[in-house]
Amino acid sequence: MLTHEAFKERLKQIKLVVFDFDGVFTDNRVFVFQDGREAVACSRGDGMGISLMRKAGVDMFVLSTEENHVVAARCRKLLLPYVHGCDDKKNFLQEELSRRCLVWEDVLFMGNDVNDAACLAAAGCAVCPVDAHRAVIQYAHYVTRLPGGAGAVREVCDFFLQVNHAK
Repeated sequence: MLTHEAFKERLKQIKLVVFDFDGVFTDNRVFVFQDGREAVACSRGDGMGISLMRKAGVDMFVLSTEENHVVAARCRKLLLPYVHGCDDKKNFLQEELSRRCLVWEDVLFMGNDVNDAACLAAAGCAVCPVDAHRAVIQYAHYVTRLPGGAGAVREVCDFFLQVNHAK
């Protein structure tokens, strides 16, 4: 983990923010109805953080392993670009970085579980919610005070905007 000041310096270099969905925007639980439909709980505060980031012109998107209508619906509502059903996040993100003429040091990646480990290890800023799986916390430059689905995204958004868009 980085010191608070060192993490702030890293944030100043970030050009792209990428979020996992489950366990980051949610508390990692899923509600399954009898007819097979699924639902999750998300924080409206996290949504406001995304809105503030978008208004500030921050380039960001969601990258999820899970292909789920819930991911798509929430991201559409937040006007947040997304890719879901991605089995190899690191390879996908590497191709995306090449397409955008960016490098890993330009990326803040926020993830919470083992399928995020490669991206967390490569990212210039690796962020995990406090309740992330213990196997990936080791890659985090910053661990949020709040858990996934309960303000962790907003915490990161507020910190990012404070550092990069302070007036």
